Amino acid sequence: MAAPATAPAAPAAGTAPPDPAPKKPGRDRYLDLLRSIALVRVVVYHLFGWAWLTVLFPSMGVMFALAGSLMARSLNRPALGVIKGRVRRLLPPLWAFSAVALTLMFANGWNILKDPDHGGTWGVIDLVNYVIPLGAPPFPWHLGSESGLLESSWAIEAAGPLWYLRAYLWFVIASPLLLWAFRRVPWTTLLAPLALTAIVGTGIVNIPGETGNAVSDFAVYGGCWVLGFAHHEGVLKRIPRYVAVSCSALLMAFGLWWASGHLGPDGWDLNDIPMAQATWSFGFVVILLQYSPSWQELPGKLARWDKLVTLSNNRAVTIYLWHNMLIMATVPIIDQAYNLPFMQSDRAVGALDTTYMLWMFVLVWPLIALTIVAFGWIEDIAARRSPRLWPNGVKRGRSRRRS
Repeated sequence: MAAPATAPAAPAAGTAPPDPAPKKPGRDRYLDLLRSIALVRVVVYHLFGWAWLTVLFPSMGVMFALAGSLMARSLNRPALGVIKGRVRRLLPPLWAFSAVALTLMFANGWNILKDPDHGGTWGVIDLVNYVIPLGAPPFPWHLGSESGLLESSWAIEAAGPLWYLRAYLWFVIASPLLLWAFRRVPWTTLLAPLALTAIVGTGIVNIPGETGNAVSDFAVYGGCWVLGFAHHEGVLKRIPRYVAVSCSALLMAFGLWWASGHLGPDGWDLNDIPMAQATWSFGFVVILLQYSPSWQELPGKLARWDKLVTLSNNRAVTIYLWHNMLIMATVPIIDQAYNLPFMQSDRAVGALDTTYMLWMFVLVWPLIALTIVAFGWIEDIAARRSPRLWPNGVKRGRSRRRS
């Protein structure tokens, strides 16, 4: 007869219970949520052009900070391998976009050798930036006609998002040195980009051309990138919250004050005001990261957005690259509505004219979804994963029949 199993011994009085097993490290869903909000804000801003959105949520500063945090975590491994991995993940999605964009430009009659804005042969050399975004890619300022399917400035809008990839690539390359400096002189490294912005972003020193734009972008968003380092290294958590929030509020107030005296052609659009963009984004990101709750799962009502947050994070590069072109693609589709039989009255035409931007907003999301299916899997190939058409976190497997 088998001996009865002995019950586990009770812990001795005064003995603390054993520590629970540590949670398996995973994605920080709070940071994932911020990235998703930033992407949506970028699409809405490029669609409606509302300047106040740059104040409400400085998406680019947030995205650079999140990328900086991930880069700092990755640099626990050898730096050269990390840089190669980041570049490898970035380039194939860019190549797919560039192939489509350049095909459309050339098919519409663009001859870069005869383009007076790009210097003939040098313009051909600049096409390399569609392959490796170290500089500014060339594009025609006017292509086609206003009576065509797209307005003549569509190439400018299509190539517009590529500045972010250039800045991201330079930040990735500079990150080993930046992180080394941050770990030795954290405050100097953290505040140096703001000081550089005060020099190159206010007209004290004027660097012409695309070189100036690249240096300005690096300065404006460099503080946010290094803030990502500070978040990963735990530096922000060591600062009392009231001190961090108070200093950030003062910095943001300075940014708004500076913007009020340097309004650009679009008013309060901080993208046109480097010093205001740098200081407002910096303070905004500090507050977001200071309150970072490090969620393993989205809590409460936010959980209903879990699949979309997962999808947008898995396809962030695809969404960002293509969204401007897809916004423009809504125009010829919506214009077909004017040819419908019930749209031949002035009242119907007026109603569509009034709600045209709303229809663009409604239509761009299914177009983004189609693009995710058509091109998003390239991000998986670039990351050396099995390609997925719709990576929203739902695990698809064989369903089991109930007996």
